[in-house]
Amino acid sequence: MAENHTTATDKPVPYSTGDSKITETTIAEMRELAARYPVGRSALLPMLHLVQSVEGRVTPEGIEACAEVLGLTGAEVSAVATFYTMYKRRPVGEYHVGVCTNTLCAVMGGDLIFERLKQHLDVGNDETTEDGKITLEHLECNAACDYAPVMMVNWEFFDDMTPETATQLVDDLREGTEVKSPRGATICTWREAERVLAGFPDGRADEGPTGGKATLAGLRLARERNWTAPAGQHGGGGAAAEQTVSPEAAAGPRPEDQPGKESQAVHSDDTRKED
Repeated sequence: MAENHTTATDKPVPYSTGDSKITETTIAEMRELAARYPVGRSALLPMLHLVQSVEGRVTPEGIEACAEVLGLTGAEVSAVATFYTMYKRRPVGEYHVGVCTNTLCAVMGGDLIFERLKQHLDVGNDETTEDGKITLEHLECNAACDYAPVMMVNWEFFDDMTPETATQLVDDLREGTEVKSPRGATICTWREAERVLAGFPDGRADEGPTGGKATLAGLRLARERNWTAPAGQHGGGGAAAEQTVSPEAAAGPRPEDQPGKESQAVHSDDTRKED
């Protein structure tokens, strides 16, 4: 059994690996997160992401540090850390690659993609390549069924994937090639992404498009067919809204009017058939 280790809280941590990277700066940031909430323990989820950004996983030291700052027991923190699948108890590679294998993605090719990547990377589910670059995991529904089959890299979407494009994606990541999400930012490392999830933005929230053709198809149809919401259906305010809101405003923003999203504009000559 590994020896106990002392973190910045100056208390011994059981089952320590002895190489914790949690510092006084990390503890200060944990306290900063706790201060953002009326009840400090509400900060536990972002604090665990912060631990992962520093340690590469949720470590015993990280659990004890969270418990110390929030006045919880280690068991209470562990109960949360083991409940949510985004918190990892084993080291994660530089890039976390998730393949959706839930129903629609599976029948559209997600299972084939996952099997191809396991063979290509020579890893199993929730395992990391020998070079430490890629951790592969099959994921439940990513709520992007209109782009099935989908993958995620450090929680950024990759749409309409195939076994071929999936293998090219992981090869690019391993080689250090810059990779951009089709509906999000340029891919950063997993630890950098975890810091953002902890609540410390990197200033790139609006980088890249966020809506694709499938997402905006309903908006396009509404404009083409002059569909509007029925008046008076929402607490009596519909009539007033109809008098004060122009049809253009009611239809919502056009993608071509949103900086950085021009590439996702939907045009009337789209050949996709609609019911």
